Amino acid sequence: MTGSIARRGLLLSTAATAATALTLGPVSFADAAPGREDEGGEYRERTVRGTLPAGSPDFVHLPVEIPRGVREITVSYAYARTPVPAGTQGNALDIGIFDERGTELGGQGFRGWSGGARTSFFLRTDEATPGYLPGPLGAGTWHIVLGPYTVAPDGLPYEVTVALRFGASAPAPELVYPPERAGGRGRAWYRGDCHLHSVHSDGRRTPAEIAAAARAAGLDFINSSEHNTHSAHSAWQGLWGDDLLILTGEEVTTRNGHVVAVATDPGTFVDWRYRARDNRFGHFAKAVRRAGGLVVPAHPHATCIGCHWKFGYGEADAVEVWNGPYTPEDEVALAEWDNSLVAATRTSKPWIPAMGGSDAHREPDRVGLPQTVVLARELSREAITDGIRAGRSYIAESSAVSLALGATGGRGLHAGIGERLPAGPDTPVTVRLEVTGAPGCTAHFVTDQGTLHTSALPASGTGTVEWRTTPANAAYVRAEVRHPGSVPGLPGAPAALTNPLFLGSGSAGAGGRAG
Repeated sequence: MTGSIARRGLLLSTAATAATALTLGPVSFADAAPGREDEGGEYRERTVRGTLPAGSPDFVHLPVEIPRGVREITVSYAYARTPVPAGTQGNALDIGIFDERGTELGGQGFRGWSGGARTSFFLRTDEATPGYLPGPLGAGTWHIVLGPYTVAPDGLPYEVTVALRFGASAPAPELVYPPERAGGRGRAWYRGDCHLHSVHSDGRRTPAEIAAAARAAGLDFINSSEHNTHSAHSAWQGLWGDDLLILTGEEVTTRNGHVVAVATDPGTFVDWRYRARDNRFGHFAKAVRRAGGLVVPAHPHATCIGCHWKFGYGEADAVEVWNGPYTPEDEVALAEWDNSLVAATRTSKPWIPAMGGSDAHREPDRVGLPQTVVLARELSREAITDGIRAGRSYIAESSAVSLALGATGGRGLHAGIGERLPAGPDTPVTVRLEVTGAPGCTAHFVTDQGTLHTSALPASGTGTVEWRTTPANAAYVRAEVRHPGSVPGLPGAPAALTNPLFLGSGSAGAGGRAG
């Protein structure tokens, strides 16, 4: 049976989410006549139509009364992409669903989100569309959540169809998550990509294709980071191995920026339904760390709507300064991060390490461009996150590029990336950079004063650069290995970037945030 239900009752609510939500009148199947029979059993359907005005809240709730005996819920939707004047945003509408446990911020009711990547989805006890969670279809009030990402001046006409199939449910599957440790090479430098997307959000690669691409890129670990869903956490069975550690996380995609939760406990959901003005980010950042993960703001200066980071860095464990193929946005993020090192040195406060991630979604996006190379005691979830948090890492454009950065000073002391070399203000210090795999590139030593030393590498791309300084002249030193600039007067894209090593006394080099 198909019905069209006009939306007459509207309610503004702040109880369910931090941001104001618009709640539509409920869809009910309770008084409906028995539906038609098809090959899937009894089937009932309802369609809702309406128009969201310009200035609608971030989220619109459509309550759906689910009766007992439902074995499958299918939702499809469409909306009008009306023409708009040049320079004006047109319509874009996201979608997801919460079950009878409610829409409370950070609550238990989340059952899936596909943003604008899909026009339909289904849920059953044993299976669900990627991005959605299989499980019991309990009777009660479910909520389809619409996210009007952008709304044209004349409004956003939409149509949502909910279909129910009745009958006995199949048994729920046992979820299998990746192990926390892989074989590895003991204490070593491990390469990883912590920002990847599959068919479980807006990517086009399957988990199997991502795992294959990671191995081809020479990676040792990856992090599952789908937009606003953890459905992929159980999608990696048979894909890990002694050579590949798979971490589970989420790209928390808010209207005020994106943050990658790296290596959270499998099955962890991190809510995203708030803005900076709601003062809720700190709560969820702490929840990420309680789940064993890292809080990493992603592409903080991206120009897409809602992508620019506005929550500050007080809760960050690291920051993504290189996202996919290097762009001016990354150059700004790198400069901002370098400024934060100066502030940390001045105040002797913990510093925030830098990371890179490919943000690969589909071909031709390259998995592992760039990759974060981490010094860890073993190839395990705990050891990798410890290394990232402490800043014992560098970023490389591919597995062909390797480097080592260290400093030696008085009394034969030595420090490496992310460490501090104790030395008096005027103690001579030798900084040494060893590079392989960077033909045609130039090495730069960057300090709190800026770039103080530059040296061209041999044509082979393998070479060593040394520079002498003092802690009085350079509070920290980090290295950049760059390609020739394509525009005169502007720096070339990097082949590699290191986290800093610190010179002299104090605590600024103690590492990033404590977990």
